[in-house]
Amino acid sequence: MSTILGAYLIMNIIGLIVMKVDKERAKKHQYRISENTLWLVAIFGGAVGTTAGMQLFRHKTKHLSFKVVFPLLAVTEIILLGYFFTL
Repeated sequence: MSTILGAYLIMNIIGLIVMKVDKERAKKHQYRISENTLWLVAIFGGAVGTTAGMQLFRHKTKHLSFKVVFPLLAVTEIILLGYFFTL
């Protein structure tokens, strides 16, 4: 169980960092992190971090798919994590 929680925490830290880095690159008109990468991080356990990064850094907030699906994915991940810890 601690391995699952550790992996979950690491993915969410990565999600937060990825959103911050992409926002900084966007401001400087530099090479960006692909949206596919952002989605993969979110899907593989980093949805809470990417959602927090989206709100904290005001990044991708105009994209409806990010604005709606990232939070839904985050809630789903939290529910699944809770389920695994109640088994």
